Amino acid sequence: IYIYGAKEHTDKRSIFALILLCVTVTHVSCSPGPLEDVVIDRYDIPRVCPREVQTGDFVRYHYNGTFTDGKKFDSSHQRGAPFSGQVGLGRLITGLDRGVQGMCVNERRKVTVPPHLAYGSIGAGDVIPADTVLVFDVVLLDIWNTEDKVQTRTLSKPQSCKRLVEATDFIRYHYNGTLLNGVPFDSSHSRNGTYDTYVGMGYLIKGMDEGLIGMCVGETRTIIIPPFLAYEEKGYGTVIPSQATLVFEVFMIDLFNPKDDIAVVVKEVPKTCTRKTVVGDYIRYHYNGTFQDGSGFDTSYQRNSTYNTYIGMGYVIQGMDKALQGLCIGEKRRVILPPHMAYGEKGTDIIPGSAVLVFDIHVIDFHNPKDLTEIKVISKPKKCNLTSEVDDLIQYRYNCSLMDGTLLYSSDHYENAPITTLGANKVIEGLDEGLRGMCVGEKRVVIVPPHLGHGENGAKGVPSSAVLNFELELLDLQKGVPDGYMFVWLGDSPDPLFPAMDLNKDLSVPLEEFTAFINLQVAEGTGRLRPGMDADGIIKDMFNNQDRNRDGKIVAEELKLKVEEDSDKARHEEL
Repeated sequence: IYIYGAKEHTDKRSIFALILLCVTVTHVSCSPGPLEDVVIDRYDIPRVCPREVQTGDFVRYHYNGTFTDGKKFDSSHQRGAPFSGQVGLGRLITGLDRGVQGMCVNERRKVTVPPHLAYGSIGAGDVIPADTVLVFDVVLLDIWNTEDKVQTRTLSKPQSCKRLVEATDFIRYHYNGTLLNGVPFDSSHSRNGTYDTYVGMGYLIKGMDEGLIGMCVGETRTIIIPPFLAYEEKGYGTVIPSQATLVFEVFMIDLFNPKDDIAVVVKEVPKTCTRKTVVGDYIRYHYNGTFQDGSGFDTSYQRNSTYNTYIGMGYVIQGMDKALQGLCIGEKRRVILPPHMAYGEKGTDIIPGSAVLVFDIHVIDFHNPKDLTEIKVISKPKKCNLTSEVDDLIQYRYNCSLMDGTLLYSSDHYENAPITTLGANKVIEGLDEGLRGMCVGEKRVVIVPPHLGHGENGAKGVPSSAVLNFELELLDLQKGVPDGYMFVWLGDSPDPLFPAMDLNKDLSVPLEEFTAFINLQVAEGTGRLRPGMDADGIIKDMFNNQDRNRDGKIVAEELKLKVEEDSDKARHEEL
């Protein structure tokens, strides 16, 4: 076989014989005479040639067949169908059988075949005359052998690979599909959608079922599939010819198994965790949502707002409902939800069908609608004879923060600490409750659930449904009087009252004498004025209330109980 342009060593004896013939002829020009074997000109050889044609291989190639004068007698190109056959078993003319051996895919050769290795002295009908030299211009498209197996080669792989594709898994992947000569026939990227399927259950061609086994999410691999493990003799439509080797470059996006449960990876747990979430709790948490390949689809941080929901009551997808149980405030965890516990085969506008979802969760706080105000005493004076209660006027110091430690408000930011009357709806219900029963100097931590705080609407600077953490210190305490009263007796009032009020015993009590009497009761601890208000103003109002004839003095007759003209019910009077 004479081979031009090949790297192989030529047959020195054949060259010598050819030269000898040239020397012995008497013509001016040198002619080699009749060919004894095929002559091969490898005029276009690919740089990479992983495999060469050998006897027994099946090949698929295009060709143009011409005579030595260039006249064409046959062409697979014109028919639009390449030639397919097995090499070295007599199924091709002998010259081509020899001429294609050693070829690489995408190599181009010119094979010159002498008559005795072609159609000999008989020819081929009216197309090829007897004793004709034939020239074939061949481009090899495909090689395969019945002994071939699926070939895989990993192009890239993530550093950590905790799970490999197994039979019965459901996977989502992108791919580019080409024939062995590089001609593309299909791509999931062009459709902008992954290919989603079960593995090892007959939904794919056999070779792809085999080639996908053992892949990681995020891995890219090349899978080469021989025809008998692909579409065999039938091919596929107009895009995959009969007996075609297929090459897939696959990028694994996602994998799960229908038997999968949620997977939880705890990232961070606070040192103290006195309580964990249970069904029925209301939780506020931040999250980042990604697919298994790391691409994001949603995050609460971008909205600068937590996601708030009840747990285990069907307000969120099934997997998240389960994943939110058993969490501590401040805990961070990653949860992986299989599609059948997320958005299933249909997906949503932003989540593809059958997508595995990965959520990185940070719990901000949680509570139960049945929760009460939680009070923890930090320090308390040894002597504590007087404690705060409803109607008392108190002054207190506070820091108010969220359960993650974010400071919202502090009395230290103002010139004076706040003053309020307990039970007068001046502060949120939970704080009012937390300030009761305190001694001056006592320090407490008070946890207020949202239904006893600012509720679902929140307040300025306070998020919706936020649990509040108050650090409290009672600075001052003035005992109060019941709502609607300006003065109360701390025991029994003097009986009879008027002689006690009439300090100078002149049977009349002007404002000055009345004021002196009330102040005496307060000083001796037998009576109490409403704290936080002007004492002289309160006493004057009380005096005017008793001075019914407005003559500037109170007499015994005026201390009778007032009765409303339109009612038989008595109105209270402080005295």
